[in-house]
Amino acid sequence: MTHTHENTTSPKDAPEPTPGVAELEAQERRLVFRRFGHDDAWALGSLLVELARERQAPVAIDIRRAGQQLFHAALPGSTPDNDAWIDRKRRVVERYGSASYLVGARLRAKGTTFEESSRLDPDRYAAHGGSFPVIVEGAGVIGTITVSGLPQLQDHLLVVEALEHYLADQG
Repeated sequence: MTHTHENTTSPKDAPEPTPGVAELEAQERRLVFRRFGHDDAWALGSLLVELARERQAPVAIDIRRAGQQLFHAALPGSTPDNDAWIDRKRRVVERYGSASYLVGARLRAKGTTFEESSRLDPDRYAAHGGSFPVIVEGAGVIGTITVSGLPQLQDHLLVVEALEHYLADQG
């Protein structure tokens, strides 16, 4: 039996190689804002919505600065469970100052898991991909950008892609 859907995928749909810890750390060093305000959150959130709609991705998107939610969108196919995942992934970024996917990858590289080693409540914290720190030059981590609804690597990569486009346009 042949699987025709495998033959019709475009290169853009091909599975992404799993990034290593060094590559994930390089993303954080590279994806830094000069400033980040309400208008940036709106523009970046709108870009994420546009990218997700192009892919018919059933995601919820959340952007926060200093504890305030500046942007939220729930696209068709997303559920209240996605908001719970957003909160769990966002708390990891707020606690560790690194992308939720990177926190999990660092522990996997050490042969353990976040759940085994963090001693944090898994109902409140999840080191699954999709939440990325908002890093501002000279200030550090001031907020989070989070996507939930796709497999964790795709959630992470969607945020990274949006950040790369947005910051390139700001350059």
